[in-house]
Amino acid sequence: MPEFSTRFTRRRVALLTPLLAVGLAVTGCSAPGSEQTPSGDSDAPVSTELGTDPITLEMYAETGFPLAKALAEEFTKQHPNVTFNIREDQFTVITENAPRVLASDNAPDLIRLPTMVDLVKDGLLKNLDPYFDAYGWDAFPASQLIQLRLSDGGAVRGSGSLYGMGLGYSVTGVFYNLKQAEQIGMTQPPATIAEFEDLLAKAKAADLLPIMQFNKNTAGINFPHQALQNQYGDPNAIADWIFQKPGATFDTPAALKATQTIQKWAEAGYFPKDANAIDYTAMMGEFQKGNGLFMFNGDWESGNLDKNMAGEVGFFLFPGETADAKRVAMSAPNTFGVGARAKNPDAAAFFLNWAHTNDKAREISVTIGGSHPGGPADLALPPVVEGTVLAETLKASQQLGADNGAVDFTANATGGIFAAAITPEMQKLIAGQQTPEGYVKAVQAEYEKELSR
Repeated sequence: MPEFSTRFTRRRVALLTPLLAVGLAVTGCSAPGSEQTPSGDSDAPVSTELGTDPITLEMYAETGFPLAKALAEEFTKQHPNVTFNIREDQFTVITENAPRVLASDNAPDLIRLPTMVDLVKDGLLKNLDPYFDAYGWDAFPASQLIQLRLSDGGAVRGSGSLYGMGLGYSVTGVFYNLKQAEQIGMTQPPATIAEFEDLLAKAKAADLLPIMQFNKNTAGINFPHQALQNQYGDPNAIADWIFQKPGATFDTPAALKATQTIQKWAEAGYFPKDANAIDYTAMMGEFQKGNGLFMFNGDWESGNLDKNMAGEVGFFLFPGETADAKRVAMSAPNTFGVGARAKNPDAAAFFLNWAHTNDKAREISVTIGGSHPGGPADLALPPVVEGTVLAETLKASQQLGADNGAVDFTANATGGIFAAAITPEMQKLIAGQQTPEGYVKAVQAEYEKELSR
């Protein structure tokens, strides 16, 4: 996610919104004594033949997100000579472990990526340009891969060589309980932030929990915070900060207003009282039990909610301050890369290409991942059932694409910003131990600290 995050853009046949890498950037360090090799190898020969010899692909994936495992199982069905050894961890653990794991003698062939900047700088990821040429990935919409490109040794995102691919391309928004919505007179998604806040007040007055959100281990309340920040200011300013452009800052009126709003919601009891003790899995369980009118989350839960709450859940993109405001949402691929020291890079690249182009794989991305499968623009999407959450998230993604409203996650700004500042400061904020001004300044201070290293 986490995992989002990080973590997305999606669902349309001929048009994909600009895709933004999700997840946390890992601090630029490697295992002590490890040999550093360039992550280039762009001239190295590659093969697009899988062959018939037995292969075991080592995969390091994210706990709680079944898409990668489901794709691996289907791949083995179609190619029995290839099996997977899958290790799973929480995203924050992957964030901490990625440099050491990728530098080890048993580096994964495929790894769920924290953002790639520091990993590329340290020579820990394989340059995928040769596979881009060999597989004809120039048939993919350029916007689908642009945020997976880095130049100048990893210093600049959005151009240069390709270092990752998405296993599904996701969008975030607001899920809502249809029965509870009817109970408070909500007949359609709110058109403005003011209308959304009015619904929160009505839910509280009806003894309903307005927002079910996690905030343990990682700051799930950063989802609504950034949803507000995206609308209170210029999303380009957020992107500049995330991409570390000179002069960009988190200490803006938009960030402050978003933080003040989150504080107001917390004080009004719109979040669970024990949000800091609720992790992601617990949040999903509570929402599926009917605890919460709204939940800020990503479309990767669409299939899960269609299965466990069939006909009971809706989805919408968070609104703006005015009804005619363009929709903006955190959106990014579920990014995977190939380790520079991987033993089976050709097979790993074959798998990534297959995940984007094989009919069954694309179906799995939609039905299990709730995500646009990516791939060539002329490949049709697998059919979905109207009236499902999945159908709503796909439509929302199309709206986001039309508004060109995809933005990266603030958690991606630096390697440690999410763990070192956003999460602990958000936990203190909703507990009444931090001020909005203090929160904004603490996040910016950590950002500057990390950039100065």
